[in-house]
Amino acid sequence: MSDVQDIDIFISGGGVAGLAATIAFAQAGFSTLCADPTPPVTLCDADGADLRTTAFLQPAQAFLDDIGIWPDLAPHATPLQVMRIVDAGGEEAEARASHDFDAADISDKPFGWNLPNWLLRREMVAHIATLPGAEFLPGVGTASVLTRQKETRVSLSDGRRLRAKLIVAADGRASPVREAMGIDVRTTRYGQKALAFAVTHGAPHRNVSTEIHRSGGPFTLVPLPDHNGQPCSAIVWMDRGAEIARLAALPEIAFEAEMTERSAGLYGPLKLASRRTVWPIISQVAERMAGERVALIAEAAHVVPPIGAQGLNMSLGDIAALLAIAQDRPADPGAAAGLDRYARARQLEVTARVTGIDALNRASMAEAQGLRDMRLQALNALYAVAPVRRLLMRAGLGATG
Repeated sequence: MSDVQDIDIFISGGGVAGLAATIAFAQAGFSTLCADPTPPVTLCDADGADLRTTAFLQPAQAFLDDIGIWPDLAPHATPLQVMRIVDAGGEEAEARASHDFDAADISDKPFGWNLPNWLLRREMVAHIATLPGAEFLPGVGTASVLTRQKETRVSLSDGRRLRAKLIVAADGRASPVREAMGIDVRTTRYGQKALAFAVTHGAPHRNVSTEIHRSGGPFTLVPLPDHNGQPCSAIVWMDRGAEIARLAALPEIAFEAEMTERSAGLYGPLKLASRRTVWPIISQVAERMAGERVALIAEAAHVVPPIGAQGLNMSLGDIAALLAIAQDRPADPGAAAGLDRYARARQLEVTARVTGIDALNRASMAEAQGLRDMRLQALNALYAVAPVRRLLMRAGLGATG
């Protein structure tokens, strides 16, 4: 039919993962179209801007370099050389143990590079505009999908109709494409939420990412470039939902006092450098990562609490695995055999990481003093054995050897 547009790959969802997938498949020579009902917010101060940051670990950075987007991102990236874990779970909110995991122990590169999510969207949207095989439709949703053995049919909210060989569902934790395929999810709710915002502080961060554990969840500072001549960090503060609601409603001066105390005073007084945004915390895993001519990636496939910089790094792992399989059979990237390989490979990896992050989050939430003391003992024991420490660092990067 003349009014049906033929493409290789349709990507439903234009978040960071969906945009990265669009770039990856287009640069590999596949005709690729991405649609998202919500236009991306690409200015820091605009309403709806995603003030969270993403730390791209070494494998993710290498993949972004391979698909050609890293040169656009590198000038804005802050290297993360040290991951510092602090236990402040004593009677007072002060550090009683601090352990540095230094990337130099296992690599000549940093653990990762940190970038604001709103900036990632800006640079990725601009890059897509330079790729002849890519098209991005902001403000356009996926109205319906129909899969067949040899092709898929997609209707978009603007009336456009597509025929594609593969649908990539990158449309979030409530994925409409996943629901249309009848794929169930297993969800764990913690009663937590997270505050995300940026701060300035007197002490330099020295490219150290600091995760402070007390109760309710971690308080994490991730390095950013200086702001108005002051050292700057992004913060994700996880706690019980009611406590996060209370904190989000505090006047600025009172909030700054509480976050400085929660930081154990490690960087001196903290000053807000952005507005505060609130995000729900869950774990979620799809029962299958693929269906007929459909592959699930990113939060359509898995959701984890923001611990250890795993979320978007797992998503890029999805894209890399799916791309490699598609390139093995470029004439039919949505063939059943390839999607079966993708689903089997990623399900094992994702399930293992979600399980591990779930355990870490539950340990960080501990409120009883006895449980907090046990957490401290476990941290000290793991850090004290150098081979175990190096193994944990490699596992955090996604390395298997």
